[in-house]
Amino acid sequence: MASRPQAIERPSQFLNQDFQQQLSHWNRRRLAPGFPTDDWGTRIEQDHRMLRLEHGFVEELRAEVRKEAAAAPTEPAAFIAWFEGLKESGPGQNDPLFPWLAEEADRDALRWFLGQETAGEAGFDDLVAYTQVKLPARAKLELARNYWDEMGRGNAKGMHGPMLARLVDVLALETAIESTVWESLALANAMTAMATSRAYAWHSVGALGVIELTAPGRSACTAAGLRRIGLTDGERRYFDLHAVLDVKHSRDWNDEAIEPLVAEDPARATAMAEGALIRLRCGARCFARYRAHFGLE
Repeated sequence: MASRPQAIERPSQFLNQDFQQQLSHWNRRRLAPGFPTDDWGTRIEQDHRMLRLEHGFVEELRAEVRKEAAAAPTEPAAFIAWFEGLKESGPGQNDPLFPWLAEEADRDALRWFLGQETAGEAGFDDLVAYTQVKLPARAKLELARNYWDEMGRGNAKGMHGPMLARLVDVLALETAIESTVWESLALANAMTAMATSRAYAWHSVGALGVIELTAPGRSACTAAGLRRIGLTDGERRYFDLHAVLDVKHSRDWNDEAIEPLVAEDPARATAMAEGALIRLRCGARCFARYRAHFGLE
């Protein structure tokens, strides 16, 4: 009797170094302030091609989480309970990488890790700004308050982006696209895709919310590692701040954005669940790649 041929799993078109570098360069170009150019026709053709590829990338990420997200409740209070449970049970949570960074990693290891993380940082402030476009008023106001905190409440010294940039300078981090692993690039590219495409706006609300939910513990571990190798309070301020501030941000995001949005339309819960799980799975891929780099497997 002939044996049944086994299906051959083909490698992903999107989860690889070449594609993620290409997408990262395109995102950098298309989101940068600029001027009208004579080659607008060529640019439109390139953008059209890249938008189709970006859509395929996000749909592949959605396919990975669709079944789990579909099981999330759509009643507001129950959904918040499910969402907050991701802090303990979500992909990548309690990863052993972070206690190691806090307690054992040397300066070079922390520099490599932070270089990867910084290169994969899509800019939380800009992601919030893109996501809030045309949201209902209550959620829009919460995203505005969150954005204002990211902007240092109008004080340049308190802006979160420049805080991180100062750490890059202090540690002389390597943040070029070409030196960044595809997992980190994919994380930034996924967040950018969800925030800039209105078809994934609810996904972005979930993805950004789960960052606020899960970041404090990782930030505290990173801050501990930086303290251990001798960085000053000012030099590690970005991580010290996020270890504390994001606890409040998460609570407010859930109460003032996610819960009322789901109450208004329960279908949004599934999209937010997909976005949150996409973000966590991308993060988990990064952590596994980092552990492999450090020989922690």
